[in-house]
Amino acid sequence: CSTMQIFSKNASTWREKILKEDEVESFRENLKNSNINPVFIHTSYLVNLASPSDELYFKSINAFIEEMKRADLLLPVPYLIIHPGAHTGAGEEYGIQRIIRALNIILEKSADLGLKTMILLEDTAGSGTHLGYTFRQLKRMMEGANDKKRMGICFDTCHAFAAGYDLSHQEGIKQTLEEFEKYIGLDKLKVIHLNDSKFPLGSRKDRHMHIGKGYIGLEGFRVLVNHEYLKGLPFILETPKYTEKDDLKNINLVKSLVSN
Repeated sequence: CSTMQIFSKNASTWREKILKEDEVESFRENLKNSNINPVFIHTSYLVNLASPSDELYFKSINAFIEEMKRADLLLPVPYLIIHPGAHTGAGEEYGIQRIIRALNIILEKSADLGLKTMILLEDTAGSGTHLGYTFRQLKRMMEGANDKKRMGICFDTCHAFAAGYDLSHQEGIKQTLEEFEKYIGLDKLKVIHLNDSKFPLGSRKDRHMHIGKGYIGLEGFRVLVNHEYLKGLPFILETPKYTEKDDLKNINLVKSLVSN
């Protein structure tokens, strides 16, 4: 592999182990001596910037800023990927406004701390009350941010397909990217999560599958990895892992789809 995504802490707990200076130096040195670039950090799954609960909302904002600090410490070019949030019944409009407010608090506080980390909003499948499942919603979040230079997008193929964007053939991919350009702009796209979908188009179910083994299928991925607007971007696999060989199989399959 030539790029990767990591967690900087346990993704399922609020607790944070403080990173020791020697650990940070060792990580940065090993990264510099590797062929892996860029590296992305994904936030904890507990962070919810749309939460109607003030306790969880401000806890999420503070946790996010801590993760930005860690990204700045660990990465020469720091990116932090986040699922925008779930409104948990308070309504989509309320949730979007809540996310915009949170992003602006985070952008302001992180600027005061001199942090360089770019925030990447990830499109979602739209399951439950999760927001960010349409480009129009993501556009509103991006436009509401006061510092747009530090905002970008992570595009997840399984999520997009489950949300109704047909990535299984060339015409569907063309329409999807045209819509992305219209609402957000392809210059904002920084990384792609390359995952097949266990459930059909528009299912709103976030279940990743091995490349070519789901409803997107090999032809869709062949078009995606060779597309003129996408082929220079980093692709990250989040496919199921039952054995150590699963990742290698998916990486090799994706590489075999790339036209020379």
